[in-house]
Amino acid sequence: MSKEVEHIIGKNKEAMVIPDGIAVIGRDMNVIVFNEAASRITGFSEDDIVSKSCRTLFSKTKNELRYLNESLSENRVFTNHPLNITCKNGNVINVLASITPVNKSGEVVSIVFVFRNTKEMLSLSEELESKTLELVDQRNKLEAIFNSNIEGTFTIDDEWNITSFNNSASKITGFKKDEAIGKKCWEIFNSSSCRNGCHMEGTMHKGKPTIGNELEIIHKTGKRVPIRVNSAVLLNNKNEKIGAVETFIDISEIKNLSEHLSERFSYENIIGKNKEIKNIISTLDSVAQTDSSVLITGESGTGKELAARAIHLNSARRTGPFVAVNCSAFVETLIESELFGHEKGAFTGAVKTKIGRFELAQGGTLFLDEIGDLSLAVQTKLLRVLETREFERVGGNKSIKMDARIIAATNKNLSEEINAGIFREDLFYRINVINIHLPSLRERKDDLPLLVNHFINYFNGRLGKKIKQFSSSAYELLLDYSWPGNIRELENAIEHCFILCGRDIIQVEHLPKRLRIPQTDPKYTNNIEKRRSIIEAEKEIILTALKNNRGNRTKAANELRINPSTLWRKMKKLKIEYY
Repeated sequence: MSKEVEHIIGKNKEAMVIPDGIAVIGRDMNVIVFNEAASRITGFSEDDIVSKSCRTLFSKTKNELRYLNESLSENRVFTNHPLNITCKNGNVINVLASITPVNKSGEVVSIVFVFRNTKEMLSLSEELESKTLELVDQRNKLEAIFNSNIEGTFTIDDEWNITSFNNSASKITGFKKDEAIGKKCWEIFNSSSCRNGCHMEGTMHKGKPTIGNELEIIHKTGKRVPIRVNSAVLLNNKNEKIGAVETFIDISEIKNLSEHLSERFSYENIIGKNKEIKNIISTLDSVAQTDSSVLITGESGTGKELAARAIHLNSARRTGPFVAVNCSAFVETLIESELFGHEKGAFTGAVKTKIGRFELAQGGTLFLDEIGDLSLAVQTKLLRVLETREFERVGGNKSIKMDARIIAATNKNLSEEINAGIFREDLFYRINVINIHLPSLRERKDDLPLLVNHFINYFNGRLGKKIKQFSSSAYELLLDYSWPGNIRELENAIEHCFILCGRDIIQVEHLPKRLRIPQTDPKYTNNIEKRRSIIEAEKEIILTALKNNRGNRTKAANELRINPSTLWRKMKKLKIEYY
């Protein structure tokens, strides 16, 4: 074994007791060192692999060898790279690997292959803290391994000076190792909590470790970077405190996903200024602060799931799962298994135990869409679960505590269903603690301009187009259509228009056929006449109010019980000029 390799791995085998598998491979592709973690992950003992070709680790995935060859021949470093390796039992597992070349006089003499089983990563999180301490204590011998860590890692001494700073830390913060070492940690991270009760103060002064703390740091370029950190006291070989160690990861992608989800389902994205919609948003906000059962009613396409998700993401259960199940999507013989799960052998085809939606929703929210389509037998069992807060899997005898909020939805009139004997009255009262009714689109036509503009902006961004508006004749057809599929149908119709339209204004010919009703059709003519009558009546009412108040728009608006700005828009639309 070369002195350079000894310098990296150390003569002390205890230095190798870390969660990552480590193999040192020479230029001849033979394995020089194979630590205990590598043996645990692959099943190969030290005797099986040391002094033998590393190709044994890639017997079923030979293409992966190219990365080792490139590192040896081209002095390339690979970090956080997914690879497949072959275990002793023949199984192929996926690992996250780093490959670091070891140089002597400008020539690569060997490589350090560091890898971890992706399935073990979560279970190893608690061990990572103590193992990181060992890495730092041996940093002079394990520098290559230290810099191969996927997490950003740094250490500070008792004076808060940074004493080590790995490659991942440089990547996340933007500061090079030479820029960071010797500086106070707050000079590099610039978090608002630095020197203001940060987690490291608790670690340094009280010996208190930190696990999973989230905060924002300032990148060298000035941008904010959210990170999740672990910290612990750093001890020397005499068990004396010599500082602290911290590992951290960039969670920008996780944060972005969470924010997009929250934005997508926030109350503000329930489009509309209709009075009823405003009342619904206010109700949703109040409901979110409770854990009561909710029944959302309304026609198909009115946004019932959107409302349910908004309640969930603004509630105390927002960190838990949101599990949606369409009760009409399963045959009666399977819906009970879908909701409550089943044990192996419970019925023909139950070849293994299955977890139901109630279990999947533990700690979160269960959304039962189209609950009116459940059979009376399943309704009876559901009622019992809601009353006892316990359930059993099909074919099982073990009671499972239910910890999920129930939000139900239906497009049916459950009162009529109860009178017809199709829906249980006691179940209705159990789920209908709070009722939210979403109006159909034809009941809120005053929101159509807002919805149309919203979808124009949405599809412009999604499809990369620059469409400005609908032509007046095309928009007239949108207004005259009854929209039986409500907002969902409107969205689909506008997407249809975007696909066909190659200009910046959508014309009549771009509309779906069902909207392009011939003007000779009596139904179309009647609709136009009705709408014109409504417009004339509205114009007459506004003129009368203005006349009664001598042209004062504020007083006229008060008489009409509308906002003055709304009156102004209506006057402009109806071309009313009153002096």
